Amino acid sequence: MMKKTVGLLLVLLLCLGMLGGCGQETAEVTKIRLNEVTHSIFYAPMYAAINKGFFKDAGIEVELTNGAGADKVMTALLAGEADIGLMGPEATIYVYNEGKENYIVNFAQLTNSDGSFLVGRQPAPNFSWDDLRGKTVIGGRIGGMPEMVLEYTMKKNGLIPNEDVEVLTNIQFALMGGAFTGGTGDYVNLFEPVASQMEKEGQGYIVASLGKESGAIPYTVFSATKEYMGKSQELIQKFTTALATAQAWVQTAPASEVAEAIKSSFPDTDDELLISSINRYRDQGSWAATPVFTKEAFELLQDIMTEAGQLERRAPYEDLVTNQFAEAAVSSLGGK
Repeated sequence: MMKKTVGLLLVLLLCLGMLGGCGQETAEVTKIRLNEVTHSIFYAPMYAAINKGFFKDAGIEVELTNGAGADKVMTALLAGEADIGLMGPEATIYVYNEGKENYIVNFAQLTNSDGSFLVGRQPAPNFSWDDLRGKTVIGGRIGGMPEMVLEYTMKKNGLIPNEDVEVLTNIQFALMGGAFTGGTGDYVNLFEPVASQMEKEGQGYIVASLGKESGAIPYTVFSATKEYMGKSQELIQKFTTALATAQAWVQTAPASEVAEAIKSSFPDTDDELLISSINRYRDQGSWAATPVFTKEAFELLQDIMTEAGQLERRAPYEDLVTNQFAEAAVSSLGGK
């Protein structure tokens, strides 16, 4: 009887040890709460990193939520409801200039241009920006990147916003497409796949690419609070390296393979539309080749904000941008 009892105890201890080992393996996977500014094919490298397992291989589980606007992503970061935000870096400048002690730092650039498209009510194969004179455009939230780049592009083409063209800034970002199909405005500024889906359904027609018209701009970046970055450096390094791997992959992978990789993130979008959107973004250089966020790009951003009348005091690059993780990630991938 004693031998049987001892044997049972040994089996029990072995099972407990195995459970403990399983617990240790689970503990090695760390969850990151990632809040994205909108859900768009524009962010294909990020979805590739999630769906192809680059984050998982780095021991990261990404919990992705849609903030529906940079202001809301920023609110989630400051409230501790998100660990990392994907948004326009202009939001981090606003918060820094408010004097927040635990301000937000940008650590990895994802996109290298505006990802929105100007959609009109009629096909316009010979579209000219002068066609906007006397018209109304749904532009996005005032002070946000879509609205500021739209106005920047208008000015480049000889138009004065709200004199030559009425720009509506009172419609929430997530409701812009619906407002347009509901009859508001002559044009609207939309991301993919919404722009192409609207065109496919005959509810609007893409007439211009803001990315092509405005040129290289640090449009979307990954950011976190100074406090979170201070205590999570190893985790942010793993995140950035996984991201850099995906960025390198989407630069050369066939569009069909990229579409297959991100399809589960866009289950309601057909393959043809996915592929055409991927080609459009890649052809116009929308995706940053690496996560490095240069000082030149940051200063260009502040030039655009100043021209839009949204920036009274420039913020220091050295405080709001760190490239330590991006440069280490690029180095670990052989400088590709």
